[in-house]
Amino acid sequence: MMRRDRLLLAATLTAIFSADLYFVLLPKLRSVGLGFGDLCPCGSDNFTLPRHGGLATPQLSNWTLYGTTSEPADDGGSKLERLFSHPLYNIETPVLGSEERLLQAEQLMEYYRRKVARWERHMHLRSEAGALSNITVTEHGVTFDPEASWLKFHSGISSYALYSRNDPAIPKLLKDMHRMSVISADYTQDEKALKGACDCTQVVKPSGHHLKLALKMQNFGKAMFKPMRQQRDEETPEDFFYFVDLQRHNAEIAAFHLDRILDFRRVPPVAGRLVNVSGEVLLVTQNEDLRAVFFTSPANNTCFFAKCLYVCKTEYAVCGGPDLLEGSLSAYLPSLSMAPRISISNPWTRSYTFSGREEWEVNPFYCDTVKQQYPYNSGNRLLNIIDMSIFDFLTSNMDRHHYEIFTKFGDDGFLLHLDNARGFGKHSQDEMSILAPLSQCCMIKRSTLVRLQLLARPEFRLSDVMRESLKGDSLQPVLTEPHLSALDRRLQKVLRAVQRCVRRLGEEDVITKDFVKSTGTPQINTEMRKDR
Repeated sequence: MMRRDRLLLAATLTAIFSADLYFVLLPKLRSVGLGFGDLCPCGSDNFTLPRHGGLATPQLSNWTLYGTTSEPADDGGSKLERLFSHPLYNIETPVLGSEERLLQAEQLMEYYRRKVARWERHMHLRSEAGALSNITVTEHGVTFDPEASWLKFHSGISSYALYSRNDPAIPKLLKDMHRMSVISADYTQDEKALKGACDCTQVVKPSGHHLKLALKMQNFGKAMFKPMRQQRDEETPEDFFYFVDLQRHNAEIAAFHLDRILDFRRVPPVAGRLVNVSGEVLLVTQNEDLRAVFFTSPANNTCFFAKCLYVCKTEYAVCGGPDLLEGSLSAYLPSLSMAPRISISNPWTRSYTFSGREEWEVNPFYCDTVKQQYPYNSGNRLLNIIDMSIFDFLTSNMDRHHYEIFTKFGDDGFLLHLDNARGFGKHSQDEMSILAPLSQCCMIKRSTLVRLQLLARPEFRLSDVMRESLKGDSLQPVLTEPHLSALDRRLQKVLRAVQRCVRRLGEEDVITKDFVKSTGTPQINTEMRKDR
């Protein structure tokens, strides 16, 4: 009897050990031993990385990268330049045909000529009216420049991104927005649409109360100005709902740099600037409604506020010191008449009420429903939503209720990452619900994943390259150190979310191939840092 019990015990222990070996130890050993080529069973038509000098295998047991356990010696060089010279940032895109370009050069130039001619006629009529009324009208000269940086930016928009990796027009556009003379200031179109009629009972206020202005430059470039509303070291109060949070000018600037570092290139160029609200807004605007909201504070500072009734009070105003005011300038996209865009509700939009919850917040299988709906049942749209959620998680932006696409590029066109001013509000908190599209759908582009892995390595650490990139802006420091550290922490959480999906479903179902060939000679564009 005792012998039979011992045999039964031995058989049970052997079975347990075999199961542990098969289901636990072997997968771990297999993941340690795999090379990147094993992770990516790509053929000759796909981009692959060498075992040395490129990305190594993501070890799926702990999602660390080979050779990154110790801090490499700092050679004093630029991490940002090394990042942009990496093969992952030198991927060939096909030669662009007319269908892949948003606008044709001739179409854009004709639009430019008409705008300049209309401006000159308008200024001539104003001068004549002023002379008849014995009023001196200040004339702001415009220059017709076929090489204008904003023209080059608009003409470079393709079906792949807003700008190419080495587009020389982008650093020039950033410089122009920072330095060029402002000839006109006005309300933005969405605020004009409100016509001052605002409902104070609304939980989510219309965008007009955020004090956005449209500034026109001397060469007819146009930028959206968002003034400074919050100090760098201030966090969003804990009791604030995401939909009543302030809009931060430095978040717009940082979002552009992060988008570029992630190689999405879906955020229009943004530059910081000290704007003279008297000389560059009040004196150049022709909008009497805008003039009417300017006043001088008791401290003798020039201030202005929005025209919506619920914020038509001096306590909601922004003020210069006495005239200079920090703000972000975001380059305008081409006119909707030339390049139509549509705004689409985000499937993972939030409730925007004090107590309501959306289906995705209570149903862990919500993505299965989304996958069956057009346009998420085919193409890249859902993968692009997941890219956007990763971007928003890194910036801690919970306010992505809609997204926009260019209609010309159809369902597979990239998503525009617009309106990022509610990011970087809390560095001490990571809002995991922003990652719901990734954690629920368990899908990610290979190109996105391997760049995230690269940015987790000490020699390309995300916080370091962001810090270096942001030094090129005139309003540095754009982000405080706690916000930069939060980027590294959140990046690890994104990688762990992918790791959990891979463990559950396998690499083939989670990681989608989307690479094309690497260029033979990496090209580095350092102008964005040096020119400013």
